[in-house]
Amino acid sequence: MSNSTKKLELKGKSITPKQVGDMLLNNALIIIMLLVAAYVAVTQPSFLAPSSLINLLSLTAAYLPVALGIAGCIVLTGTDLSAGRAVGITACVAASLLQATDAANKMWPNIGTLPIPLVILIVVAIGALIGAFNGFFVAKFKLHPFIVTLATQLILYTILLLYVQQGNNKGMAISGLSEGYRNFVVGNPPLLSFAGGKIQIPNYVIYAVLLTILMWFIWNKTTFGKNMFALGANEEAARVSGVNVFATTIAVFALAGAMYGWAGFVESARIASNTANTGVNYELDAIAACVIGGVSFVGGIGKISGIVIGVIMLRLIFVALPLVGMDQNLQYAIKGGIILFACALDMRKYLVKK
Repeated sequence: MSNSTKKLELKGKSITPKQVGDMLLNNALIIIMLLVAAYVAVTQPSFLAPSSLINLLSLTAAYLPVALGIAGCIVLTGTDLSAGRAVGITACVAASLLQATDAANKMWPNIGTLPIPLVILIVVAIGALIGAFNGFFVAKFKLHPFIVTLATQLILYTILLLYVQQGNNKGMAISGLSEGYRNFVVGNPPLLSFAGGKIQIPNYVIYAVLLTILMWFIWNKTTFGKNMFALGANEEAARVSGVNVFATTIAVFALAGAMYGWAGFVESARIASNTANTGVNYELDAIAACVIGGVSFVGGIGKISGIVIGVIMLRLIFVALPLVGMDQNLQYAIKGGIILFACALDMRKYLVKK
């Protein structure tokens, strides 16, 4: 091989400044977040304390199921604005069915405390039905998911306001949960603890890991997952290839709803006092986490690992910023900026490829 040929090969393999610039720009949001976290870690050593890290891990596990659900809707070039209200209504249903028998103002005193597995099935089924409702209108009438889920959000909020007025509750927070329910979700003691019990990891963190593994399998190892990505990438090509567009769309939204149902079950026990505002704006966190993690609104692109990273990064920022004295009232503006910036970067990558 001649020297000139070798030089050409080396030139072709070398990384150009433009490629480096594109890589930095495409990952600018994550880089900025890491720099902010590094600054907080240096200026506030308590940020890296075990208790702070466990708090970060716990918050990630609590919000992760919603992001895992809504990501499938984004893969289909859609979204789900009803996710937060779905979490709220399933959380309140779970709380009302799992109040202790001797709880003050027990919402349904005549039914006692239902078995935990039964309540899980109920709330996951409620979530799946909400998702299937959204998916039906998207698939059948070709309505944009933004419109459908916005309407569903308002409907669910009305139902939730009416539900908390039922029984003996009269609009009050649903609390007084059974000890077994709290122990199942949070753990007392938890399933995992270290350093003689000083470091305790809530049970729902373990459940979130198992749920993530399950979703990874569904996305990557099943025909349903392949059909979902094919449909998101090109609906017409997927239809020609034999994908049942109607059924797949409903199934994706139903799976998302099932994730919201599980998130509501966990959230109910985690906060221990549920109102009509439980779950409000959770969809914002989920959407932001998904776009940070590389789930593209152009459709057909996304990884479970990216979603996990996105949720961790978002929680990292909102755990870190209060430590440096930032007003928590600014968090919604920050979330909005993150979503806007991440979507702009996502569209830039799409246009470059196109």
